[in-house]
Amino acid sequence: MAEPLSRDVPVEPEQTALLFIDVQNFGAARNGGEYADIPEAEFEDRLGYYFERLEKVAVPNMRRLQRACRGAGIEVMHTVIESLTRDGRDRSLDYKITGFNVPRGSWDAQVIDALAPLDDEIVIPKTSSSVFVSTNIDYVLRNLGVRYLILCGVLTDQCVESAVRDACDLGYLVTLVPDACATHSQERHDNSLRAIEGYCRQRSTEALLAELDGGPKEDPATRAGLPGFNQER
Repeated sequence: MAEPLSRDVPVEPEQTALLFIDVQNFGAARNGGEYADIPEAEFEDRLGYYFERLEKVAVPNMRRLQRACRGAGIEVMHTVIESLTRDGRDRSLDYKITGFNVPRGSWDAQVIDALAPLDDEIVIPKTSSSVFVSTNIDYVLRNLGVRYLILCGVLTDQCVESAVRDACDLGYLVTLVPDACATHSQERHDNSLRAIEGYCRQRSTEALLAELDGGPKEDPATRAGLPGFNQER
């Protein structure tokens, strides 16, 4: 197979996986363990933007992508932050310093109900920002025959961005879906998109769904620059 001369190529469903990054109760539910120490009086000030975007924009778009990819025969996968032990002794030093411990098998480790995986869909636990560092996902993807990755999830400028960069370096053709991602501010989201535009192509949910359906391959938002991905706020 000839190597592509550009990242801007449409996905091939039989060689594609949709990967949701960390859309789990721990950090994507209002009562998740990540927010246990935030006083109720401060919650909206600190996280109001994030949950509004997550609930009104990102998760609805993720659900649309999930349905379309399942219908197209594309592998649907999830990563979750989850220790291999209950006390988290296997966690990365970074997670220990940050104070993240999502015990094995806990409610916090579960994918949110809105995106619940089917019985035979793969969920990979991780204890690092990039799923490619602390798991065998590269091995699994290659066994599945995956060459193209569709990425979305949380947080845009942390675990999602880390996955984009590492996937690119490992030889995957990455499509990031910005309006199916969220982080703690619009500024952080936009800055991340600019920082990683050289590692992936970026497509809105609408454009990618059209591509999967055999429609136009060009995303109108790309002609207007990255802010075009963020019209719904």
